[in-house]
Amino acid sequence: MEDQRFLESEWDYCLVLDACRYDVFADVYDEYLDGTLEKRESVGSSTPEWAYRTFTGDHDIAYFSGNPFINDLGIPLNELKWGASCDYEWTASEHISDIHDVWKTDWDDDLGTVPPEGLADAFHRNQDAVERADRTVLHYMQPHAPYLSRGKGQKLKQIQKGIREQGEEEAADGAGDDDGGLLSSLSDTVRPKIESRLDDSEFAQKAGLWLELDPKDLVKDGTRVTALSMYEENLRIALESVSELVEELDGDVVVTADHGEAFGEEGVWEHHIETYIPALMEVPWLEVE
Repeated sequence: MEDQRFLESEWDYCLVLDACRYDVFADVYDEYLDGTLEKRESVGSSTPEWAYRTFTGDHDIAYFSGNPFINDLGIPLNELKWGASCDYEWTASEHISDIHDVWKTDWDDDLGTVPPEGLADAFHRNQDAVERADRTVLHYMQPHAPYLSRGKGQKLKQIQKGIREQGEEEAADGAGDDDGGLLSSLSDTVRPKIESRLDDSEFAQKAGLWLELDPKDLVKDGTRVTALSMYEENLRIALESVSELVEELDGDVVVTADHGEAFGEEGVWEHHIETYIPALMEVPWLEVE
């Protein structure tokens, strides 16, 4: 299997589907897009690791980011106070010339994420940036949870809130808003400890995924079947939007992913830093016709 070679490959537009595993993509993509599909190996099993290992130099890219880890706040990954902990001394704005924080401008509070049309809207609003840049990336949050048909996303909602508040604190020399409510407090204090101390616990990983699923479906079909069904639906929603946007693009277009998603393979659920299993490392590379 070939390495992803994200920046070394030829493309004018690259559409990144967050947490998109190869096998599910391969099953459904041709209902929405035509092109040549390859299986490639990512350089990381999570977004922070992928970004840190991919963008190592200076890159003239207009980057429309639905993922809060890749942002224009100027905060290194290892100094973030929320989300996945890591030791990567990497700051997106030091390597990518023009980052558009779509995770902030086009966030949907009801869904708890950035819907696919949010990326398209941001792209259309900033055509001058696209024309100035050498290449353009649109980083969609789907098929990553939360699952759009539920409209009750929690995990990303707390990440988005946390990074927004940290940015405000940095700008105001530490003057932040501590009145985040019970759910925010629990998420900010309890979940990071669970993830950092119980990374090897399958139960702890599944507990995080349960936040995004309907309890009735979990009881009926189990975690894997329920999550995979919602995940495929999320991917289809994203591909529908991607297929519409692709028709507008003049140039070489690639659809790929930063990493995959695990549904119990080798005892792993969701995706975690430096977890090198096929479900997380095998990603699609579709050169669109």
